[in-house]
Amino acid sequence: MSQSSIPVPSALDLRGRRALVTGGASGIGRATAIVLAQLGADLLLTDRAPLDDARAEVARIGTKCTVQQGDLTSDTFIAALFTGGRVHAVAHCAAILEGRNWRDDPNWHERFHRVMDINVRVPLTLTAAAIDHMAEHGGGSIVLVGSVAGRTGGTSNFTPPDYAASKGAVHALVKWLSRQAIDRGVLVNGVAPGPVQTPMTTGFTSGAQLPLGRMGRPEELAWPIAFLCTPAASYFSGAILDVNGGAFVG
Repeated sequence: MSQSSIPVPSALDLRGRRALVTGGASGIGRATAIVLAQLGADLLLTDRAPLDDARAEVARIGTKCTVQQGDLTSDTFIAALFTGGRVHAVAHCAAILEGRNWRDDPNWHERFHRVMDINVRVPLTLTAAAIDHMAEHGGGSIVLVGSVAGRTGGTSNFTPPDYAASKGAVHALVKWLSRQAIDRGVLVNGVAPGPVQTPMTTGFTSGAQLPLGRMGRPEELAWPIAFLCTPAASYFSGAILDVNGGAFVG
């Protein structure tokens, strides 16, 4: 049997399943959408940015893809994501990272609340809606993207405190939400990336100081995220996978 004819193992096969990916226009979200499509999943992509390029890339793989451009800080928008048919898996990749030094930011207080709103309240609201939806349809899987900054406070002195605090909160939410969801047939897990080459991290670090001597690539996060959306991860709940090239070992 040639390598090209080897089927996807059933535990990784997402054909007949539909996955919601937030932050799908670029970076880790877009890479995750591509991997999920390669495993056979139909996709619902959302982002504040235009999604035409991401949808076209998924379409070339051959799976169905719909998009909803909008703002996840709107509870109404989040609710609408779960009204168009069953969602079997959610990969929440959307977040923000402010570039200006917090001590030099004249709008620091407003910025702090904005980061916490987008990076903490949104995943809580989204996951709560997803749990209710999935519980009514036989279960599902949810993956939240944290950060090594939530483990260690950051990989450099340039990591903003609001971002580190928000991602530490995401890790706490993974554990709390897992306890709320597990007896309803829904698995909630997370991943904690190190620095990854995305538009969000441009200008923060070259990666030379990291153990592998480079930053991660979006697809190197996409595969672990996608794994947690598959039946192969059916005994994971409340776990946070450290995917950081050795930046954090603990």
